[in-house]
Amino acid sequence: MILDEVISASASRIEKVSDFFGKMTWYCTLLMVIAGAYNAIVRSLAGWAHIDPSDASTFKRVLHWIGEVARQGSSNTFIEIQWYFFSLIFLMGAAHALKAGAHVRVDIFYNRLSRRAKAWTNVLGTLIFLLPFCALMIGTSWPAVTDSWARLEGSPDPGGLPRYPLLTIIPLAFILLMAQGLAFAAREALYLFHPPELNHQIKENGI
Repeated sequence: MILDEVISASASRIEKVSDFFGKMTWYCTLLMVIAGAYNAIVRSLAGWAHIDPSDASTFKRVLHWIGEVARQGSSNTFIEIQWYFFSLIFLMGAAHALKAGAHVRVDIFYNRLSRRAKAWTNVLGTLIFLLPFCALMIGTSWPAVTDSWARLEGSPDPGGLPRYPLLTIIPLAFILLMAQGLAFAAREALYLFHPPELNHQIKENGI
């Protein structure tokens, strides 16, 4: 039972980390929406900069001035910030989505299985598919990350953001997903060897 408590406590710590990054994705989503709205607004207003202020009315001169301000405020930095946040949401939210059961699964047969059969499916699926996939992604992405850091890779677009910090998130995200997968499989294994129904029966019978 001591081993069970250690496994359960370790799984809980991993899940807290997954929850933390899951909450961070909420803020990333908010910032991504703000960046997207900003990009859409300034690029729309920037069209007014083409109005000729030399022989226009005061109103059109104001529009031209607003367009010039918007054009100056438009930058590839803000465009790349938007998809940077999208990448962070997708990568860092994967572990939390696994914990919450939000990943897409082929449940044509899964929903018809018993609870123990589902637990076996989850354990074997994690060990056979999820963990090797995470290891593969970590191994294949790591050379690109180290090369990007060695070159301090930046955006090919003027005013763009550096690439190497974002690339670093790829292996980190799959490490987090692998850890959450282990926690998930551990909890399912605990259920298989110590089902709640059996524990409840043992307590009732005073065994």
